[in-house]
Amino acid sequence: MDRIRIGSEEHKRLLCATFLQTHDPFLPEQIAWPVLDEEALARIRALPVWMEAARTEAATAVKVQALGEIEPDPVLKEAIALQGYEEGRHAAIIALLTARYGIATGSPGAPEKPRNPKWTFLRTGYGECLDSFFAFGLFDIGRRTEFFHKDLIALFDRIMQEEARHILFIVNWAAYLRAGKPFALRPVFDARRAWNIAAQAFDRVRGAMAMGSGGGSSSQDGFTLKSHTALGDFSLRSFLELCLSENQRRLAPYDARLLRPALVPSTVRALLKVLPRSKPGRGTRDAELEPK
Repeated sequence: MDRIRIGSEEHKRLLCATFLQTHDPFLPEQIAWPVLDEEALARIRALPVWMEAARTEAATAVKVQALGEIEPDPVLKEAIALQGYEEGRHAAIIALLTARYGIATGSPGAPEKPRNPKWTFLRTGYGECLDSFFAFGLFDIGRRTEFFHKDLIALFDRIMQEEARHILFIVNWAAYLRAGKPFALRPVFDARRAWNIAAQAFDRVRGAMAMGSGGGSSSQDGFTLKSHTALGDFSLRSFLELCLSENQRRLAPYDARLLRPALVPSTVRALLKVLPRSKPGRGTRDAELEPK
């Protein structure tokens, strides 16, 4: 396959065409919600993510839609507008699911439009890169252990794949944006991008530390971290290996010339070089997490 110059018109058109062509056109109101027995209903209600998921998805939709409204390039505008629609669809699905199964989410209120849509989209997108990497692994654990009803697994699988498209889009959009800037201004862009990535990573670390000390996270970001304890006992190493495998599988269907998120996978690979392997007989479910 011929390589493509990152930042070129061809790169932009390939990215947007890939995003548009892989859109799944299902409608939330057409979802056939399964009837859950008491055990399955208790499991889904016990997940401590729904309130933050409802708030985060609604806020993300507004952030992406705000960029779509001001984007002057018609090719990018169409793709960004579609992503905004998909984020809004995620919020609608969460609202329908929680209403269907009697899960309280409170009243998050109407999200505010960002004052700087471009950098807000960048920051939100890199947050999705962090969250999605671990969410891919968590979802696969839920699928293997049949934590959810099979119909909900099928629905969530479509959402997970949609998130893979979103993180593919953000890293290529950011690279395209950077390439279009004068060479002298690129270090400024890189520094600001690094700050946004660091801020997102710090927020997740803070949330993880709060959970580890028995407290809750006040942030609406990184809510996927909170569901790990509901899915069983497994070692950090086996979980990270599964996340790497699932991340690669989720992104594999898309054109190989497009960039993939690299920061989290490369960091995890480096960490795996020093993490000890878990010892047998420790009561973990590591054998169930072997990548398939």
